[in-house]
Amino acid sequence: MRNKKTLIYICVIVALVAILGVLWYFVVTTVNGSLNGGGSGEPNMNNTSVSYNAVKEITTDEKIDGGEFSSTNSDENAILATGNISATLANITVKKTGDSDGGDSTSFYGNNSAILAKGGANLTIKNAEITTDATGANGVFSYGGSVTTDNSASDGTTVNISDSTITTSKDNSGGIMTTGGGVMNAENLTIETAGISSAAIRSDQGGGTVTVNKGTYKTTGKGSPAIYSTADITVKNATLLSTASEGVVIEGKNSVTLENVKLTDTNNELNGQSTTYKNIFLYQSMSGDAASGEAEFEAKDSEIVTNKGDSFYVTNTTAVIDLTNNTIINNDASGNFLRIQKDSWGNSGSNGGTVTLNMTNQKATGNVVVDEISSLTMNLADGSSFKGAINNSNAGEVTLKLDKTSTLTLTGDTYVKSLENADTTNSNINLNGYKLYVNGVELR
Repeated sequence: MRNKKTLIYICVIVALVAILGVLWYFVVTTVNGSLNGGGSGEPNMNNTSVSYNAVKEITTDEKIDGGEFSSTNSDENAILATGNISATLANITVKKTGDSDGGDSTSFYGNNSAILAKGGANLTIKNAEITTDATGANGVFSYGGSVTTDNSASDGTTVNISDSTITTSKDNSGGIMTTGGGVMNAENLTIETAGISSAAIRSDQGGGTVTVNKGTYKTTGKGSPAIYSTADITVKNATLLSTASEGVVIEGKNSVTLENVKLTDTNNELNGQSTTYKNIFLYQSMSGDAASGEAEFEAKDSEIVTNKGDSFYVTNTTAVIDLTNNTIINNDASGNFLRIQKDSWGNSGSNGGTVTLNMTNQKATGNVVVDEISSLTMNLADGSSFKGAINNSNAGEVTLKLDKTSTLTLTGDTYVKSLENADTTNSNINLNGYKLYVNGVELR
């Protein structure tokens, strides 16, 4: 009998530990949630619990030329296009008011947006003026039907929008928004957002594909980068301007590509768990909004200007940064070119960054900081030049590779684990009065 009672006590204790473990998981997930311009950091909702209402619902092939569409109610779209249809909206004005506290229903599923396409709709928008003045009111939303971290499926929903203006005023109100595997193609837009967590080019759980060409995309709110990516986002021939937040944020296994873009950033307000100021930010929030994996940032023939903080910042993720023939300027004397370190996200002790930096025909200046749980492989090729100190505190592990056409000029003592230089004489390295240590041995 005594053994039986002991067994019962053990079973009860095991059950209590399991319950506490589940509760702790949800607490950590919420605390570590995404707190920038894209993710909500809230538990997922089942799409079946989201109901839609719209002033104008389009469920068949339709062309609308001219007219004003206005929604004043909470959790209501001004225009909703849904189903296997092709519709065109031209020369229209859309106004959206009516705050929503729907959380994921607005950020994941497009509820309360001015214009929403879902259910496989193909929606074309031309010469539109779209304004929202409500919480949780994105401008134009493409929801592809699959809100999962990995975006394994999509119903083909596509929005093509051109020559239009989008203005949003309140929190959680992005300009163009893509989730669940949706497709967003934007041409020559003028977008300005003013609220918190209101990226001009915004995505959330399930991501999708976003292609932007031409136009101006500006944000003035805290935690509102010009681009927040949980998707594959490409921007060409455009102007990106962020006056309070990061310029570009990539969460998890997602990407941003810039080509012939002018990005100007002044990150002067910290948001959520952020502890540093930076322009281009690659991280994993652990919120469940983005799959873990390699984040990718690529910039070519672009101008990247940082007015406060680091130009590039990586934490709690693996990342590849490809830079080709850009003009990169940091106007902050205390800002680094690249910082890789642990921060507020992830598990302590394993939440640094693992970065591959590829520079092709690229000039860059500034320091590179790598903390003790992070690593960097830095490749200079095709006439690239770097001027700065790398791993000056001798904390992280750095591999440095140079071809014969590329140069390194030191502005402080530099520590690397290994050096691979195609110029065996090292004449392309200017020590400039400082020391370069390779695996603890000074290069002479």
